[in-house]
Amino acid sequence: MKCKICNTENDLIFSGIILKKYKVDYFRCKECDFLQTEEPYWLEESYSQSINLSDTGYISRNLYFSKKLTVFLNFVFSSKGAYLDYAGGYGVFVRMMRDIGFDFYWDDKYTQNLFSNGFEWDGIKKIDAVTSFEAFEHFVNPILEIEKLINISDTIIFSTELYPKSMPNPEEWWYFGLEHGQHISFFSEKTFDYISKKFSVNYYRSGSLHFLTKRKIPQWVLFSLKFTRLGLHDLISIKLNSKTWEDHLIMKEYP
Repeated sequence: MKCKICNTENDLIFSGIILKKYKVDYFRCKECDFLQTEEPYWLEESYSQSINLSDTGYISRNLYFSKKLTVFLNFVFSSKGAYLDYAGGYGVFVRMMRDIGFDFYWDDKYTQNLFSNGFEWDGIKKIDAVTSFEAFEHFVNPILEIEKLINISDTIIFSTELYPKSMPNPEEWWYFGLEHGQHISFFSEKTFDYISKKFSVNYYRSGSLHFLTKRKIPQWVLFSLKFTRLGLHDLISIKLNSKTWEDHLIMKEYP
């Protein structure tokens, strides 16, 4: 089977049981370290619901990344820029970021926009940066999806878990998602280094948050992302959103 990142012939490394009934082969590329399933014939069944029932961290994840992106966009971009959340699910993240004060838009072909209705991207408006959280592992043809995102903006901010250096068996790592079968593409830092060179962009990482961008991101910015739980996100939110600032003053005056 050919690697969907670099087109190198890759090796079968193990098999797993998806949806408790399909024996599926997994292949790893020696060239770029990309890990992929065989052609995913089971996806129609897997996506009977676009957000799988096992994704119990959906809201907490959006809260977490809204804090990270508030800090990052404030330091690297501008509160006046326009941003797109690709594969944006129910629109929770877009709603959160708009409430903070950022001009965010939503796009998702497979999920109903429940929380940011009216802020769908028209495909025309210029976008300064694209976000995409927990989507890369779902891509059937990731290099084509990444190329599409690069054509929208030269900065992609996304989350996905890197597979462990000591390769686990399918049933030993939760991120393989055998119970729902939606995760079919898996990455290492070597994979993203290869991708960054292919598209002539820089690759940065902060935990499970990744950046493919033509910009230079200072190390102190990546370091600052570790402190979002200490109130930095709240201070920036107050600065960006005058209504939040007014509410803050009212709460101080009338506790």
